[in-house]
Amino acid sequence: CSSTIISQVYFDIGRETLVSVLHSCACWRKCFTRVAYAEALEQVNVPFCDELPSRQAQLAALRNTEEFDVLVIGGGATGSGCALDAVTRNLKTALVERSDFSSGTSSRSTKLIHGGVRYLQKAIMKLDYEQYMMVKEALHERANLLEIAPHLSAPLPIMLPVYSWWQLPYYWAGIKMYDLVAGAQCLKSSYVLSKNKALELFPMLKRDKLVGAIVYYDGQHNDARMNLAIALTAARYGAVAANYTEVVHLLKRTDPETGKERVCGARCRDVISGQEFEVRAKCVINATGPFTDSLRKMDNEKSPKICQPSAGVHIVMPGYYSPDNMGLLDPATSDGRVIFFLPWEKMTIAGTTDSPTEITAQPIPTEEDINFILTEVRNYLSPDVEVRRGDVLAAWSGIRPLVTDPSSKDTQSICRNHIVNISESGLVTIAGGKWTTYRAMAQETLDATIKAHHLQAGPCRTVGLMLEGGKGWTPTLYIRLVQDYGLEVEVAQHLAATYGGRAFEVAKMAQVTGQRWPIVGKRLVSEFPYIESEVHYAVKEYACTAIDVLARRTRLGFLNVQAADEALPRIVHIMGKQLGWSEQKKQEELNAARTFLYQEMGYKTRSEQLTNTTEISLPLSEVDRYKKRFHKFDKGNKGFITTVDVQQVLESISVQIDENTLHEILNEVDLNKNGQVELNEFLQLMSAVRKGRVSDSRLAILMKTVEETLEERGLVSVDRSGGGV
Repeated sequence: CSSTIISQVYFDIGRETLVSVLHSCACWRKCFTRVAYAEALEQVNVPFCDELPSRQAQLAALRNTEEFDVLVIGGGATGSGCALDAVTRNLKTALVERSDFSSGTSSRSTKLIHGGVRYLQKAIMKLDYEQYMMVKEALHERANLLEIAPHLSAPLPIMLPVYSWWQLPYYWAGIKMYDLVAGAQCLKSSYVLSKNKALELFPMLKRDKLVGAIVYYDGQHNDARMNLAIALTAARYGAVAANYTEVVHLLKRTDPETGKERVCGARCRDVISGQEFEVRAKCVINATGPFTDSLRKMDNEKSPKICQPSAGVHIVMPGYYSPDNMGLLDPATSDGRVIFFLPWEKMTIAGTTDSPTEITAQPIPTEEDINFILTEVRNYLSPDVEVRRGDVLAAWSGIRPLVTDPSSKDTQSICRNHIVNISESGLVTIAGGKWTTYRAMAQETLDATIKAHHLQAGPCRTVGLMLEGGKGWTPTLYIRLVQDYGLEVEVAQHLAATYGGRAFEVAKMAQVTGQRWPIVGKRLVSEFPYIESEVHYAVKEYACTAIDVLARRTRLGFLNVQAADEALPRIVHIMGKQLGWSEQKKQEELNAARTFLYQEMGYKTRSEQLTNTTEISLPLSEVDRYKKRFHKFDKGNKGFITTVDVQQVLESISVQIDENTLHEILNEVDLNKNGQVELNEFLQLMSAVRKGRVSDSRLAILMKTVEETLEERGLVSVDRSGGGV
């Protein structure tokens, strides 16, 4: 019952005969979605380009095309969805984005494809039909998205732990209603677990007063890659899509019949080169998310605000905080919000917060929000699991473009439904909504656009239409990558799950390692499966900056800011060679990417856990112990140690660490940046480690290991020490 087989049978025997046959199939629910895929293939008669046009070719097309049918502004999920919908209706389509595709809210989600359990609860409790229909629509879109991008998405079981007997039937009824609303598109039926079974599946869970648990299913995806897949699919079908192309102002003409001004395009600027040009179009769609009102005011300064921004912060913690394939939902936090605790990319993601915010292109996670999430996580995990602030590997904030409800007192009660608005000058605005419903939002937007602007176009054809990489993907594709190219299994699995059927193109670009195994595929950083050839391929996918690669082509910046910082120089080197960057440009890219990691990905809040003002709160016995450890390196009692001191001690026990790595290790603790670590700085580090505010400090682990080795007079290498301090 694969999509390929069903497509072939569809064309051979027709829809009606096929549908009657599928009713007898055990997996008929999925099969009907695949019928939609076959129908989409039949209906879309737009040429498909197997080779992506370069960014320069796309910019040239923007400049030289006399007039487009549709110009979409905004390269997030909704904007990219609008471009794909338009181009597959045979409309001449352009898509521009002032930064990178998915650089805003669309890459900073909870990574769920869901209908919204809490929205269904509100719909039932408040008898809100609009919210009910929003959930129903989202569940339909969930099923479609899981089918059209199977490599980037998958069903995920989510556990709802129950700590009161009366809550068990209450939550069970609500979750069963969620299944019923999904109908034939229910992923898997929810079920109840006993206390023992719940702890078996989620051993980190707090057992005290636990009654049982309910498990239901939603979808999970790689949001930035999904967004990119939508944009690239649109480009392959002929849409002219260009990132780093900013709208300077809207173009207008006077309608000869009405005498009114009508929007007829936009003056754009290539952010990379600074060149400006005009893009003319019969209609313009505003899909700029949180920046919706900025473009509306560009059209008409008197336009009222229709969006109310809300900040949602997420944190990433090590994978051992959650099972590999089971999420957790906290339905009622201390302040009434909902917290998800989910496995993602072999890490654990926790969030989100929900608070009013100012609109900015660089939202920053706050220490207050990070600590709120950590506190809520502690409430649900076993006391045996020490939830440490130092285990927060990355943190980010995303701005949700919620539709304003004038009677609402806070953003939590705002429904995330969408609106489509057409101004007097013809500017079409799509605002609000949620990630899962991007396709339905795009369909509604294009339907309204075609009607208002009298465009000649057919019906929507995106239901069942495979996205970039979806065609040719199978769950066992990674095995072929291992066998055909000699990639590590973990790397092959990652490539298959990221690029789908396009993974072979990335594998072909991989360099030989010179080792017996793996044969090809040099990693960017040892603990993650990202390889150097992905940087080369990223440029083909319109990556223009190092941030594009760190944050959206790979997800390294979202998973571990320190690992991302470590991989950054190599990424810049590869991109610089491919794009012809000067040394000055390379340094600018390094600085920009480090600023991004520091401000937007939580490196700032992580590094602030150890500062000059960190209090030293250690028992006297431990102070003496750590002083003795320090003086094993500070042979001359100088009061500080340098890389030379550390190197000499390491040589005495036959351990080799290169000088650059040693500089990095000491720099993490060198608070006043004078090239040396003083005794006070070392004691501040150990105090922060003891409190759990800093974890995985390489200097602390290194010095502990060396001390033990010197005492035993053995040869124990750092990587065998098992960590710990």
